[in-house]
Amino acid sequence: MPARRGPPARRPRRAPSRGGRAEAAWREFAASFARAGMVPPAEAGLAAVEAAEGSAVLLLEPRQALTFTGKCRLRCLYGAVRLLGFAVASHQPGLPVFSPATHCALTLEALPADRPTAADLRQLRAAARAAMRAHSVRRQARVRVMARFSPECAVVLLEHLDTPVTRYLLSHLQLSRLFEPQKKEEPSFTPEDAVLASVGIVKRSPDRGLLVSESMFLALEELIQACCAEDEGVPVVLVCGPKNTGKSTFNRYLINLLLNRLPSVEYMECDIGQTEFTPPGCVSLSNITEPILGPPFTHQQMPRKMVYYGQTSCEQDTERYLDVVKYVFSSYKKEVPLVINTMGWVKGEGLLLLIDTIRLLSPSHVVQMDVYDWKAMAPLTPEYVHLTHGLYTKGKQQAKCKQMGMSGAENWKSSEGEGDASAPEYKLLYVHPEFPRAGVAGEARVHSSILRDMSILGYLGQLQSPDIGAVLPLHSLVPYQVPFSAVAVRVIHTDVAPTNIMYAVNASWVGLCRIPDEIRCQTDGPVLLTQTPVCDCLGFGIVRGVEMEKKLYHILTPVPPENLRLVNCLLLGNIAIPNCVLVGQQGVEGEIPYVTSDYNYSILGSGKLKKKKHFKRREYAFECDYT
Repeated sequence: MPARRGPPARRPRRAPSRGGRAEAAWREFAASFARAGMVPPAEAGLAAVEAAEGSAVLLLEPRQALTFTGKCRLRCLYGAVRLLGFAVASHQPGLPVFSPATHCALTLEALPADRPTAADLRQLRAAARAAMRAHSVRRQARVRVMARFSPECAVVLLEHLDTPVTRYLLSHLQLSRLFEPQKKEEPSFTPEDAVLASVGIVKRSPDRGLLVSESMFLALEELIQACCAEDEGVPVVLVCGPKNTGKSTFNRYLINLLLNRLPSVEYMECDIGQTEFTPPGCVSLSNITEPILGPPFTHQQMPRKMVYYGQTSCEQDTERYLDVVKYVFSSYKKEVPLVINTMGWVKGEGLLLLIDTIRLLSPSHVVQMDVYDWKAMAPLTPEYVHLTHGLYTKGKQQAKCKQMGMSGAENWKSSEGEGDASAPEYKLLYVHPEFPRAGVAGEARVHSSILRDMSILGYLGQLQSPDIGAVLPLHSLVPYQVPFSAVAVRVIHTDVAPTNIMYAVNASWVGLCRIPDEIRCQTDGPVLLTQTPVCDCLGFGIVRGVEMEKKLYHILTPVPPENLRLVNCLLLGNIAIPNCVLVGQQGVEGEIPYVTSDYNYSILGSGKLKKKKHFKRREYAFECDYT
């Protein structure tokens, strides 16, 4: 994609970010309690002392746990701790940890250690002191920690964490309290609370953390054993179940457990509505080498293979969805275990599509998550999948399969007889989530559309400078200029007249893709595709403007220039730029670009920005008003 930078924009004056002011206020609030002497005695077994400005040392007894909301950088100085299944030892570098109020609170647990002999005790104490000195822990803090030190404990360093992504998210008023609990729980404020607050985390009650049910524990144990065995074949684990049953949390926990033993794990995202490592609307294959210690908006990254489907639901075009899944799955080399996430659409045609997906991907293990009454879906035993027809494949006793169009999905029908599906061979593992209101539609902590917007904001946060300072509004950043003749354009989700295509593209979220065909432009206008290609997506961007006189697109994207040179196609789907990006443009005088209140809403196809205020249900409350 031939591209050049446009003229430089004037940089705004740097000012303290809203997130930075809030964190400074937290530290001042915490310090005020200590200065006034209004702190009760310390809790037995939990020692948290200030190590330096913006950092703290935490001592945990064996099996002792801290459930918290907030963000920090965690480094184990002595012993070992576990966080969402991942074991952190003293030899490992610091890890960024994110526990926002929108998700289940993380729990930090000290792992038990062997009791040393009397001769080793002195060496262990010296090692703990040396580790604290190496990380500039103040002498007074070292003395307080060593006064409660035991050789079986764990000592961790918690440091204030500030990243370009979190700064950008917190700069939006609706998300400014993203890492603060929505409801105060503890009536008292202990010295440990003050120290933790100065770092950026708040202690929560244990029941706010992840509840690992017995069925989940047994399934994880069997999967770990299968993935670490040196048998022939590499396990392929497909996780399925209705919405709000904890599939994403289960996947993160499983991947973290596997990374304790393996250098990498492959992850295939088939849930286009709630993606893990990419913005929504994608099917992707990622190689995971680092633990997942936060929700999707904290770890947006470029997968090994990605296709932009362009919608958050595949109900309108299930045929193309299966083609995309097959295309992405073809990149899996079967060298390391693969974890596959699937959609929560498991009723009606959604269940039939899931059966097709199982036949296509041939997993070795299927993890089915559902409540005990099985109201959402029947148990997906190999026999059930063998006998039941799918949307495009048929079971053993079915006479005909549904006719398909010209797509390549027909190529993966079983070759036995008249398309009869061979009996699948996989181990079915049941997981019954036991957290409150599991599997109940509409009872999630935060609405799915809010989580999708947060993933997009997390992706756009990569445009921010890594230097700590003010958040730069998107309209102050310099876009790329892309000639009309360099890229083809396709609107995925609907038909648009060629005369209106520039109106659709302007101020839109687009996939930056690569198609194998050469772009040939015979006119001065844009190059338009007549069919939606199944092709590689290299990233995403915002079309900030369309310059008709010079025939240029102005595109804002964090994709590096070396990858942009490969882009020759812009795909426009049904994924919108979050409303807060358009409405909350700072420093704009007069009318806000692309936002108007003077409009005739009776025109066919017009509509207002919807107000999203989600959702006060019992004790869960997370408000987000993007308008």
